[in-house]
Amino acid sequence: MSTLQPRLPASDPGPTEVLRSVPAGGGKRADALEAARKLTPSTRRDFALVVPAFDEAPVITDLVRELKRAWDEYGLEGEVIVVDDGSSDGTSELVEREAAGWNRIRVIRHRVNEGKTKAVVTAASATDRTWVILFDADLQHMPDEIPRFLAKLQEGWDIVAGRKIGAYDKQAISSIYNRLSQRIFRVPVSDLNSMKAFRREILDEIHLRRDWHRFFIVLATARGWSVTEIDIMLLPRRAGVSKYRGSLRIVIGLLDLVSVWFLLIVSRKPLLFFGVTGMAIFASGVAVGVLALIMRFGYQMGFRPLLTLVSLLVIVGVILLGFGLLAEMNAQTRAEIDSKLDKLRRGGS
Repeated sequence: MSTLQPRLPASDPGPTEVLRSVPAGGGKRADALEAARKLTPSTRRDFALVVPAFDEAPVITDLVRELKRAWDEYGLEGEVIVVDDGSSDGTSELVEREAAGWNRIRVIRHRVNEGKTKAVVTAASATDRTWVILFDADLQHMPDEIPRFLAKLQEGWDIVAGRKIGAYDKQAISSIYNRLSQRIFRVPVSDLNSMKAFRREILDEIHLRRDWHRFFIVLATARGWSVTEIDIMLLPRRAGVSKYRGSLRIVIGLLDLVSVWFLLIVSRKPLLFFGVTGMAIFASGVAVGVLALIMRFGYQMGFRPLLTLVSLLVIVGVILLGFGLLAEMNAQTRAEIDSKLDKLRRGGS
């Protein structure tokens, strides 16, 4: 794990300042230029911009042009990794054609669509750069944000999250999701699913399942990595259509939220959750049993459904308690494996 101690963050431009810094007719941004001047030669070079792309051919020409412009205007020397996530519209071929002669970019292909999370993991495994910046192909964020992210990383932060400024279709749903995540996981940022930059080695410590890129910050902060955020402009999509639509994605997101909560909170002390719940249910069964005996022998009132309820409560309580003990053994095994992996990582670093 990183031993860097982040310095106190300098005063970042607020939403109003970010808006004012955007040139009306395109070109260099004042805030990006100021951030770029602070970058050391190592920081300018030691990063990989990861661009997951699935059927993004309509926007690829603009994407490559904007990336080239940002690299030239801000003196960036990092590499660009475009992950073609099983596109069927010639996305990767178009990237290679538009970027011909520019040696900063390369394309990695997935044979089938495996999702944004897998694209990030694939790209991170294919680079040896210290920093990874996640950037969407739809240009709803501009490459001018890159120097600002790098400047914050250079201050010593392990993760820099972008807080979207601007209206968008799923703003209400996104706000609810972010607030739930903040309340449940106590993360110190307000936008978990946006452009972000981070140390590549973080992915060595956490396992991201499909669609869990949105929980990357939650999982990383749970491991002790430091995080801050900056305001970034959100622009309308230039071309193509969003790949994240439909009410089913809301349900999937909520189920993933529960899954991550279970992984981070319950799995650490499973007996505390299952054991306490099981004992409470068992105790309820005993109480109902006592009530049934009092009714039967004290008032001569037999009520057979109470006996069924007693059996149900006692059996469920015992099952939950036993499940908690088994889960505790599994948690201990997992903790031992994690400890050994940490030792191997430290030994190999």
